[in-house]
Amino acid sequence: MRTGLRVQDLLDPSIFRAKLEAALSHTNKVLAKVFNRLPMNADDIARVYLDECAPRLAGCITDTVNLLHEALEGGRQVLLEGAQGTFLDLDHGTYPFVTSSNPVVGGACVGSGIGPRHIDRVIGITKAYVTRVGSGPFVTELFDEVGDHLVEVGGEFGTNTGRRRRTGWFDMVMMRQAVRLNSLTEVALTKLDVLDGLERLKVCVAYELDGERYEHMPYHQSVIHKAVPVYAELEGWSTDLSGITRSSELPAAAADYIAFLEEGIGVPIRLVGVGPGRSQYLDWQEAA
Repeated sequence: MRTGLRVQDLLDPSIFRAKLEAALSHTNKVLAKVFNRLPMNADDIARVYLDECAPRLAGCITDTVNLLHEALEGGRQVLLEGAQGTFLDLDHGTYPFVTSSNPVVGGACVGSGIGPRHIDRVIGITKAYVTRVGSGPFVTELFDEVGDHLVEVGGEFGTNTGRRRRTGWFDMVMMRQAVRLNSLTEVALTKLDVLDGLERLKVCVAYELDGERYEHMPYHQSVIHKAVPVYAELEGWSTDLSGITRSSELPAAAADYIAFLEEGIGVPIRLVGVGPGRSQYLDWQEAA
């Protein structure tokens, strides 16, 4: 409806009030007639935002497009960090089990005002297994003691809600799609240490349904919901990885696991996380 208020409106009280009145003329009718709630008061809202928030925020408001391009033109590095995840993307995710924006790399261009040619490195971050919160298709989901292991050892509970996450084996089909959608140049593999102590590991290399094999994400939701994972099995390791500081110190089975994932997804794995600490990561390319 184009009636939203923007941060810059805080700098002009008359524009803020005009836009606020326009927004409430519709919103208050919805609150009353649809949700049976009392209407919001424009004076109360304006008092909080214009009298309390605006003076504190004014010094932090700037032309961020100009700010970023001046940094780029000056040879500085700019890091854009995405939240949510590829398959929660409004357009390319597992609709309707998605978020309300585009957390793929293309969304970073839109949100920042930086064009695609300025992005020269794209790091995809993925766990050494798969997790999901809430409903939605999950081809490799585990309902056994291995799934419980990933939850308990990996601390797979929502940070704010405490809700238990769903867990499953690593899914190359999803990862290949993420590589495509984001033009990944490399991958950071986290939580490899959570797999410590598992005798056998599985990696989903393809989906199957009605005799058809899918190595890339099926476009139709019915296929994704009904697909059966095709697994490759690898040996696990008993070594505690949390104290390892160099890729060359990894047990052979752990190194084989990383190499198998790297070959299957088609882009280099550069960083490997072996614990929750800021320094608990390895440079995998050091061993390559």
